[in-house]
Amino acid sequence: MRILVRTSRWAIWARRLGNFALPLAVIPILMHRAEAINTLTFEVAEALAIVVALAAIIAAISGLVRIWVTGDHGWNRALTGLACGLVCLVPPAYWAVQYVRYPAVAEVSTAPGDPPPLISAAPPPLDAADLARVEAAFPNAKSRNYPISAAQAFSLVNALVIDRGWQVEQRREPRDDGTDGQLNAIALTMFGFHVEVAIRVRATADGSATVDMRSVALTGLHEPGANGRRVEEFLAALDTKVSTMMQDEPAGTADDGDADTTQSPASRPVTPMPHNRKR
Repeated sequence: MRILVRTSRWAIWARRLGNFALPLAVIPILMHRAEAINTLTFEVAEALAIVVALAAIIAAISGLVRIWVTGDHGWNRALTGLACGLVCLVPPAYWAVQYVRYPAVAEVSTAPGDPPPLISAAPPPLDAADLARVEAAFPNAKSRNYPISAAQAFSLVNALVIDRGWQVEQRREPRDDGTDGQLNAIALTMFGFHVEVAIRVRATADGSATVDMRSVALTGLHEPGANGRRVEEFLAALDTKVSTMMQDEPAGTADDGDADTTQSPASRPVTPMPHNRKR
């Protein structure tokens, strides 16, 4: 007599749900980054993917228990559903870790008292407690003072923005009459949320340049820590660019034909400026 061994229905449903949840979680991210869907549609799709993924995990665990007890078939199906469900929960788990690790603020500015202006609507200013948390989380997100001309600093800033593929919305070069240079661009986060980046370049009385930077989330739901990391990474790259330029520039050459040549730019340090500096 032949004994039939059936396949666990829990395992079957685990794989079905997992196979549905995985594309439901991944495809909206790709479409959101490509701006094929709006943010609300993306959020609804991701919420549904999380629900389906949790159902797949529950079905997989139930199936594995059932298979262990009864000897039914379906190990591969149950494990496949479990793996797909866990992969779908990686983005929300990453998000949760960032919320714990970083302050949940919509903007980070190196000059909170006088931030570079935005093209988009500005969020409410941060209170003292939030500013303290931001400064503690991102100690290198501070304005820079470089021993080069404002025109040179702006050129380096513009090149770095282009290298990152940010969409430039406004570009105004610094002028000889003392008008600040300003660059506003739209950047995308890992999950496709829009962020406005504002960078201001000012000429100082001694001929050096001050660079202020601001990164602001344009949606209510945003990635915690992304703004601060963006500011720190960009300014670190700018530090490197300025240092390289000063090392390559021969001593005694002028910055732009009008600068004082009595001191080589390489002999003057790149200086991060404090948040509470007076203008």
